[in-house]
Amino acid sequence: MFEDNLKERYGLAIDRIAEIKENSEIEDAGLAAYFTYTAEFLLLVDKWNEKRKAGGYDKLPLEELQHWNTVLYEDIIGKQYDNSFANPSYACARLGEDIGRILSFLYTELRGCIVFAAEQRKADFTVLLELFVECYCICKDGENIAAQLKDSIYWYMSDYSDDFIEYRVREQLDPSLDFAVRIIMDSDLTDLRYLYRYGEYITENELRTAAFLNTLSQTEIEQMASTFTEGYRIGFELGNKDISKKKLVNIRYCIGFERLVREEIRQFEQMGLKTTIYRAAQHSINKRMHHKIGYYATSPNKQMDYDHRFDNALYLDAQFTERKLGALRFAYEQHKEAAAVFGGPAVMEVFGENPFEPEDKKEALHLDEKQQKLSVKYDSESSAVVNKYIKGEERSFTIIAYPLPEISENADEYEKIFHEIVRINTLDYNQYKEIQQTIIDTLDGAEYVHVKGCGNNQTDMRVSLQKITNPQKETVFENCLADVNIPLGEVFTSPVLKGTEGILNVSSVYLNDLKFINLKVSFKDGMVTDYSCDNFEDAKKGRQYFKENVLLNHDTLPIGEFAIGTNTTAYVTAKKYGIEDK
Repeated sequence: MFEDNLKERYGLAIDRIAEIKENSEIEDAGLAAYFTYTAEFLLLVDKWNEKRKAGGYDKLPLEELQHWNTVLYEDIIGKQYDNSFANPSYACARLGEDIGRILSFLYTELRGCIVFAAEQRKADFTVLLELFVECYCICKDGENIAAQLKDSIYWYMSDYSDDFIEYRVREQLDPSLDFAVRIIMDSDLTDLRYLYRYGEYITENELRTAAFLNTLSQTEIEQMASTFTEGYRIGFELGNKDISKKKLVNIRYCIGFERLVREEIRQFEQMGLKTTIYRAAQHSINKRMHHKIGYYATSPNKQMDYDHRFDNALYLDAQFTERKLGALRFAYEQHKEAAAVFGGPAVMEVFGENPFEPEDKKEALHLDEKQQKLSVKYDSESSAVVNKYIKGEERSFTIIAYPLPEISENADEYEKIFHEIVRINTLDYNQYKEIQQTIIDTLDGAEYVHVKGCGNNQTDMRVSLQKITNPQKETVFENCLADVNIPLGEVFTSPVLKGTEGILNVSSVYLNDLKFINLKVSFKDGMVTDYSCDNFEDAKKGRQYFKENVLLNHDTLPIGEFAIGTNTTAYVTAKKYGIEDK
């Protein structure tokens, strides 16, 4: 009955959208152009969806699959984005600031229909189509448009929050949601057409990564996978946590690494762990700014991701925050048995993409001061909810990183860098353990560490350390080897806040995938007191950039860690290939 009702609703929405495309009844030229443009996109996705449902899509010629991949994403790639309604600057220029921001949000949200078609999530697809039709009717009537659009989107988000959040929690905990797992385990990975089953934007990064992994021997793949899976197991062992109580692990990876992930799934199964794999969030309600958590491909446009990082400003208020927290609690309560046996994430990151410096557009949505506080409140309280059901003292993780082909235009050099990274990820555990223990033995006798920059660097930090009374049995520093953090190569501690103070200055650094130029952060008793960077001519914009993207809208945060890196092999490799900034 539900499926029949959904099919009928979907059909009605698509028919109405076809009418909008052929004969928009909106008089305003800008609005008429927007709805025609968006209707064309939605009908294209519907056509692609029907082609997939008909069967044999995976067997189409590679050129045809690449054609579909291009036309679904072409309006947001490169310079095309300048004239896309996904671009808030363009939307505001065509539609006015208030309506432009709202409809740019809507178009970006509707682009999630590509994913929902790929995964055959008809309910998600249908409700988005219905939202589009509802917004069209508001604009056609022409009265108090901005307020009505905002109200419509608010109640859409509120009404479906339970469904969107419950599904997101379930994706992490339910192995039966195996869309990606089936691609990985069932596909012929030597036939790169499998990459187009995801519905993600596929670039040379994904194609060349998959092709390169196919050149490696099975022994090499097994050893790379073992470094990862053993690191996960050892993390439980060193943390005195019982991995035998766990039944689930969540693998996060970038598309193109399927041959390696397939072997990791097999090795985790031998440990008694089933794998869950979920895609980076599509619904605005589940996103964390521009960060992608889950599996994903190369972004078709990082500026677009950045422009829409605060799209929740359109609907975030106190009532919505409580509704969202309630939905999260309910979702975890529904899946508490699975949450109790979830071991934590195993994360494969990538590096090597061309450096990205975002433009902070005034037309993009931003959180106001009240919304920033609500965002901080949600992050804090949602973390407590998650920790209630997935207890921090019982879970672990591991993380590793590999280079993307984009790191070098020369294919031979990329392969050499990749092999170097594999070597770095498998350095001699015992040799580094001894070296690092020598550093720790020295530091354990210290009251503080003084870190001072050389040359023009203005770093001048005093870091207070915990005092120990029995160096034979106690230590301040962790001897970090290849377990949860791969590769090995640091000693670290959590400093004493009182007395930890000074200035940290870095000429260029990437934090949360964003570049900071001449970053200066001041500390007093371990807390951030001031900060600046030279990314913008306007110093105020630089402060906002740091607050939004590093402090995550907190007024201040404590210093969390002091570490000394020891992996000089990684440093030498970076210098050798000129990839320090990547």
